[in-house]
Amino acid sequence: MLPDDPLCRILRVDLSRRTFSVERRPELFDELLGGTGVGVRLLAEGCPAGVDPLAPEAVVVLAVGPLTSHLPLMSKAVALFKSPLTGNLGESHCGGRTAVALRLAGLGAVVITGRSERPLYLAIHGDEVGFRDASALWGARGTGTVGRVIREREPGAGLRSIMRIGRAGERGVRYASVTSETYRHFGRLGLGAVLGSKGLKAITISGKRALPLADFSAYRKLYKETYDMAVETSMMKKYHDLGTAGNVASLDRLSALPAKNLTVRRLDGVAQITGEAFAEGYLGRRLACAHCPVGCVHIAALRQPYAQEAYFYKTSLISYDYELIYALGAMLGVTDPEGALRLMDEVEVLGLDAMSAGVVLAWATEAQQRGLVGTAETDGLALAWGDWQVYLAALDRIVEQPTPFFEALALGVDQAAAQYGGSEFALAFGGNEMPGYHTGPAAHVGFLVGARHSHLCNAGYSLDQKALSEGRTLEPAGLATKLIQEESWRQVLSSLVSCFFARGIYTPELVSRGLACVGCAGDPAKLEQIGEAIYREKYRYKLREGFTFEGLRLPARIFETPSGAGPIDPELVRQTIACVAAFHQEPRAGNG
Repeated sequence: MLPDDPLCRILRVDLSRRTFSVERRPELFDELLGGTGVGVRLLAEGCPAGVDPLAPEAVVVLAVGPLTSHLPLMSKAVALFKSPLTGNLGESHCGGRTAVALRLAGLGAVVITGRSERPLYLAIHGDEVGFRDASALWGARGTGTVGRVIREREPGAGLRSIMRIGRAGERGVRYASVTSETYRHFGRLGLGAVLGSKGLKAITISGKRALPLADFSAYRKLYKETYDMAVETSMMKKYHDLGTAGNVASLDRLSALPAKNLTVRRLDGVAQITGEAFAEGYLGRRLACAHCPVGCVHIAALRQPYAQEAYFYKTSLISYDYELIYALGAMLGVTDPEGALRLMDEVEVLGLDAMSAGVVLAWATEAQQRGLVGTAETDGLALAWGDWQVYLAALDRIVEQPTPFFEALALGVDQAAAQYGGSEFALAFGGNEMPGYHTGPAAHVGFLVGARHSHLCNAGYSLDQKALSEGRTLEPAGLATKLIQEESWRQVLSSLVSCFFARGIYTPELVSRGLACVGCAGDPAKLEQIGEAIYREKYRYKLREGFTFEGLRLPARIFETPSGAGPIDPELVRQTIACVAAFHQEPRAGNG
């Protein structure tokens, strides 16, 4: 790292005392790059073992990496925290301007602890840090209102990032999200609830810090090379054209689209909610994260008439992608595109993670159909597949929690099933609600053993599809090795911090060249070692906080409904988990 690189500066904020300080930790960034690597170390250092995720002592870490603001698609910021949903490692990534704003503010990481007695928002503008009263914003209807007010109050237009929580975060819903720049999110694992528990309504960040380079000539050449790969080859074309919503039709064709709480893997009427259908009927615009030329963020324009007003309409701009269509469309049996968009908009307004919210409501629907709960528990709602109006009302009740049943739903599907029964069809992996891939055993093992129990940990679904196309049968040791290798390399990408869509561009060789341009060492072999070390460090934190491989619950439903690769063998899943567990039990030099 170059001596004048501000990446090694860490801002520490204590909300209880309303104080802040800055420290330099160059050795930490030299060892772990930045982003996820530095974030998990700071989390382990600052978060007391066994702490309640919603206690004042719990810390939140925001971090970026050495290539942020330098190369295309190095556009993500990462948050590390203890998840109130799983009780263990929380990790969430966000695009928009958050990463660039942190870098230009002269920071590599922000560590937040404490709890404010009154609601506030943090205003970080370069070296200035302000604690602003947010009492008037607490309880506001919609995260958009909060962003609009802060934009009017704070400097930094065009450069700043504004992260904020909605009512879900204020009310402690365990899968509340954080919205950044209207259409980007720290979505999974409940960061919104953690910020809400701290009385922190929002964070705005801006700055104008210059970033140093070690070799400008090599940098210009590399920038053009990566830019051209992103915009002039087919590598990123699908993300620009349809975004991840293009997965809907392909997964349905593979009989791998989870629908109606995974009681089926194909959905009648799905043609109305594919990426193609949304693009043809509703696409209003595309957006890109800062320092990204691709424009994968697809925004639908939904025109809705005002009640009792002829020829008066409200046009809502609603972000959609595969995960939202899966969770709020297919999982709920909603094939009306406008109904699905209304649900996506409501999730945005309330500040909920869409995947968890959809899976929770799918479980609740089946629980009511099976007679485990009645309309007394659901506050008069009769949940039914495809009825988006009733799901719209249910989303609001998850946040406001008028009955004990909705209080349970606000804790996540595992907790709700523990109280009301139906664990066999509660679709959670390590406590995190299921992503939208029922491609075969590799996907589900990937969810189970991934450090944050996400499809983005190791992309097991792609191993299923590749094995199916090649006519191969997966076996435990080989599958475990591939999942471990992929997750280890993704630690490098998430420490830089890269968008995972660009993983085909950012090979070990290209990453090494990029690091050399900014004065950081890291040949391909060394990078792979760093990735494995960060992966192991994550698991040391998880094990410290009580995670066990033996405690992983295998949802019975994944074995009952055949996947895209056919029925899933429970023994294959168990043996593969055992192989991953053995990897994390192997002694390694320097592991302590």
